[in-house]
Amino acid sequence: MVALAMRCLYVDLDGTLLGPGGSLVRGPDARFTLDAVRALQACDRAGAEVVIYSGRRQRTVFEDSRLLGLDCYIFEAGCGLVVDGELEWLTDGIVPSVEKGTIYEQIDASGAPHLLLKHYAGQLEYHTPWSEGREVSHLFRGLVDLASAEALLNEAGLGWLRMVDNGVVHEHLAPLTAGRDSLAIARDSGLRPDLPMVRAYHLIPAAASKVRAVARHMQARGYGFEDCIAVGDSREDLGTSAAVGTCWLVANALERDVSLSAELGPGVRVTSAAYGAGVYEAVVTTLAEARG
Repeated sequence: MVALAMRCLYVDLDGTLLGPGGSLVRGPDARFTLDAVRALQACDRAGAEVVIYSGRRQRTVFEDSRLLGLDCYIFEAGCGLVVDGELEWLTDGIVPSVEKGTIYEQIDASGAPHLLLKHYAGQLEYHTPWSEGREVSHLFRGLVDLASAEALLNEAGLGWLRMVDNGVVHEHLAPLTAGRDSLAIARDSGLRPDLPMVRAYHLIPAAASKVRAVARHMQARGYGFEDCIAVGDSREDLGTSAAVGTCWLVANALERDVSLSAELGPGVRVTSAAYGAGVYEAVVTTLAEARG
């Protein structure tokens, strides 16, 4: 196991730092908790930077980072990185322009969203209302095989795009389902009611990823892999293990998606606590091991 100096924490928002319903100060039992805040405070006391990464759009992640007092953030599942106010697109030339519009509009014009929705009718739909007003990714919910989706895009000449699995949706549905389980969304929408689970997917430029954004920030700051940890709750978050010393999954990640257990490899650890308490556990454990 790598002894980390803990110079930076990369942390996901929904399902990780934020509790059910997207609250910073609510735990899995819906009661108030300061565990997530304590995690940030522990990093500050140790002189470690905190960078949030999320599938949320830039405007939202900017406000989140401002509220948390952070200088850097990664948005739209790694499509963009902001370091000290400077934006860098990590989409390999697919960028907003006056002629072509936003990246979202360019993806829409390619016909890829229509192709996917038609091919996976009953299995995929826009993840409203969170899919609205986006600048980069097309956000869907449902259940599809990513390998078949990749093949479908490639066959259509759309290999410059990819589908990203951002995890099982539960807390995101709270305003719509009024406390019902995540499958309620299937009954209240165009999704088939027999889907065993409902997942969130981002359609983004293939070059972009959370791990690439994390690695780029590490390069900008001069961090080594042994200096950093990442904490998340999804399959895409697991990819950061290729860049950092340790990638942690919070306990609720496996509670919601047991299939992630088969993908735990070297450099990946699972916390015993969920949400913000899990982030706090990852941080204090890392700091203690570095001292020891």
